[in-house]
Amino acid sequence: MRKTTRRTPVTILTYLVVGFAAVLFLAPFYFVLRAALMTGTQITDPDWHWLPDPFTLQGFTDLFDDPSVPMANALGNSFVIAIVTAPVSTLLGSMAGYALARISVPGRGVVMSFIVVTLMIPTSATFVPTFVLVSAMGGVDTLWGVIAPGLFNAFSVLLFRNFYLKFPQEIEEAGRLDGLGHLGVYWRLALPNSGAMLASLGTLSFIESWNAFLWPLVIGQDPESWTAQIALSTFLTSQSINLPALFAGAVVTILPLVAVFLFAQRYIVQGIAASGMKD
Repeated sequence: MRKTTRRTPVTILTYLVVGFAAVLFLAPFYFVLRAALMTGTQITDPDWHWLPDPFTLQGFTDLFDDPSVPMANALGNSFVIAIVTAPVSTLLGSMAGYALARISVPGRGVVMSFIVVTLMIPTSATFVPTFVLVSAMGGVDTLWGVIAPGLFNAFSVLLFRNFYLKFPQEIEEAGRLDGLGHLGVYWRLALPNSGAMLASLGTLSFIESWNAFLWPLVIGQDPESWTAQIALSTFLTSQSINLPALFAGAVVTILPLVAVFLFAQRYIVQGIAASGMKD
């Protein structure tokens, strides 16, 4: 009974802290959704209203009916970019990480050092050379021009390398006894046992690709190649601000990320833990 009595205050305090953190986390979603269902006058009204009165979907109508902003097409472009970038960059990172961790070749430590160094270089330092290269290859106003620079992720390589360093050597040896080479061991044994890492880094890659703004803005000069983030930014200009459409667009662009995160949140935790970054 004493133990139960002592733990009760701690349990109550824990629930209070977690509940407060949950409110802080959900508050921005409430404010965005509330504003998306209001008119511009209601949003700028100095008197606070907890709920829209009356509810209106005019912001969503303006979002998709504006002829100068192809929002539906922009959402499609963002989906294509994220869906292509996430699995390809994750697979390439997995292959590179496995090679650097399990294949003994001269100079692999130097290669890994160069990869880690790239994480320390600011994106702004490589922005212009990357643009010049992609532009020379005809990648301006194309989706592949947006996708290509993000297909190799040094962070994914680092995490996969740490993960495969802990991969059981017995499994590899069993595969070699069955006549498998490096590619066979990776494809048939290592990769199928990397589910948590693949899911976690794939999710992070999807979120990063979906939220990308500066690079798609520079490459996508034609409105038909805009992504959702660029299309959304056009509702906030120095000449006018369409607040209902802006908040409605924020709701539309947030929903896919929330759905992906809720589905894969446990894999993210498992993947980061399995990578060895905690050591």
